[in-house]
Amino acid sequence: MRVLIWIITIFALAVGLSMLISQDWGYVQFVLPQHWRLQMPAKFFAGALLAAFMAAYLLVRLIRNTLTLPEVVGQWRERRRRQRADRSLREAVLTLHEGRYARALKFAEKAYEASDQPAAAILLAARAAHALRDDVRYREWIGRLGDEEEGVQMARLMTEAELAVIACDFEEAAAKLDALRPDGRRHIAALRLSLRVSMALWQWDESLHLIRLLRKHKALTDEQVRPLLCRVHVERLRARADEFDAANDGNDDVLTGIWDSIPAEEREDRQLVLEAVPLFARLGKGRIVRRTLERLLDAEWDTGLARLYGFCGDVGACLSKGENWLLDHREDPGLLFSLGRLCAESQLWGKAVEYFELSLRWQPEVETHLALANLFKRLERSEDEQKHYRAAAEMIAAW
Repeated sequence: MRVLIWIITIFALAVGLSMLISQDWGYVQFVLPQHWRLQMPAKFFAGALLAAFMAAYLLVRLIRNTLTLPEVVGQWRERRRRQRADRSLREAVLTLHEGRYARALKFAEKAYEASDQPAAAILLAARAAHALRDDVRYREWIGRLGDEEEGVQMARLMTEAELAVIACDFEEAAAKLDALRPDGRRHIAALRLSLRVSMALWQWDESLHLIRLLRKHKALTDEQVRPLLCRVHVERLRARADEFDAANDGNDDVLTGIWDSIPAEEREDRQLVLEAVPLFARLGKGRIVRRTLERLLDAEWDTGLARLYGFCGDVGACLSKGENWLLDHREDPGLLFSLGRLCAESQLWGKAVEYFELSLRWQPEVETHLALANLFKRLERSEDEQKHYRAAAEMIAAW
């Protein structure tokens, strides 16, 4: 439809113009000095006037373009330079992610030379040099950011911290992260990096704070948080247990305080309990985690946790609770092992041997063989003692 309208309009203009030209316009007469007169048809005068206007317009444009030619050429060269810089920067990014670090460094150098704002090229070149294990060039490139504007300092510190983590230089990474924000506030990426650094430096209290902060900002999922919290809690308990061993002062208030400071929902983590019970048992403080272990086993049976129940102290109460569980879990090797250990502590030698042997029947374990060997040693049954020591040795050798 639009094409049809244009065709009609063009034909209408052509008809109108032809009718206008076909009319008699008369003449144009110019009177010159000394009685000279110039007369011409009005149509010719209009055409000449139009041609003169066009010629004057073209001449003015030609002069203007000639005068602005140096500026145009300069703009064209600047545009070409920026295009080369953008192309080199793009190639540097691609080759860096492809793992072609030497080529990435070459393209980054070209981008740096051609760009007015070379901060991105410097960071790419520094990363490429670091990946090439060229510390001299890495320091040279990262040092060039010191002359740049203030806005790139955060990018510089983040890059230095990240590359220091890759190089396992966690002390330097921590220093760069501390300089990132003097007031202590950091963005999500910096918090994630700080968590890696604090865990590598065994700064468990700081790690715990960062994990909770990242979970609050939804930067870590529950699946990611759970193993991290478990490790941090276990390491805090292990550090205190080592101090407890070294001091040998018998005061377990700090150890109990650490366990009580863990939120209830986090104490219900089975992996945490699985790793915490041996730590408490080593110090003879298994009673601290006894209630938690019992709640977990009542909620859902786990033979691995049941094997640890024998280390929870309060021998009489634990033995009574374990025998109640045995009514529903007669063939559970973990529970049988715990009952054997509890009976041995109560000097119920016959029942201890029976429980240990039943545990071995359902699941042979090195720990169970060693427990029986130690029990027979106390009972001065050397032949049975050696038998179980040999069985434990054979199982270890088979691994």
